[in-house]
Amino acid sequence: MRYLAFDVETPNCANDRMSAIGVAVVEDGRIVREFATLVNPETHFDRFNIGLTGIHPRMVADQPNFPALWARLGPLLDSGLLVAHNAPFDMSVLAKCLAAYGIAWRPTVAYACTCRLSRRMLPQLPNHKLNTVCQYLGIPLDHHRAGSDSRACAEILCRYLENGAPLAPFVRQYDMARLRTAGGRRTF
Repeated sequence: MRYLAFDVETPNCANDRMSAIGVAVVEDGRIVREFATLVNPETHFDRFNIGLTGIHPRMVADQPNFPALWARLGPLLDSGLLVAHNAPFDMSVLAKCLAAYGIAWRPTVAYACTCRLSRRMLPQLPNHKLNTVCQYLGIPLDHHRAGSDSRACAEILCRYLENGAPLAPFVRQYDMARLRTAGGRRTF
């Protein structure tokens, strides 16, 4: 099975555009490829998001916009199961970004959430935020940097798979038009 751990950063509270995206590809229980880039969101930045991500408008001014990246991202994201930490957020940003640019993809997309999986695997933690899980597992993290966050998500997934965690019960379908997890599960 091929897994695509991904993370997005957003420029403002609308969460319908990306200012960065990271993808870490997992095959046979290890990270085999990584991709991370800033994205020109072609919209305004909120002060909160700048403070959280460290991404300023001038940093993305000469970066490709989402449609320019989609030619590369689309085939990559089509090549396996999407995985994210707090996946409904990342899935919604992806869906809103596709809609904002009028890019048709798939009506539903299978995904798994390492935050949900962490709640099951590490119930003793005070919370299951990415930084908390990474600290507990000793995984390096430069939080709110898409490349680091996607790699950390991939490493969390690898640890759980290595320890025999069943992923199938955590696979869901995201309805890209309705911006929500669809009713049923998809097993692999």
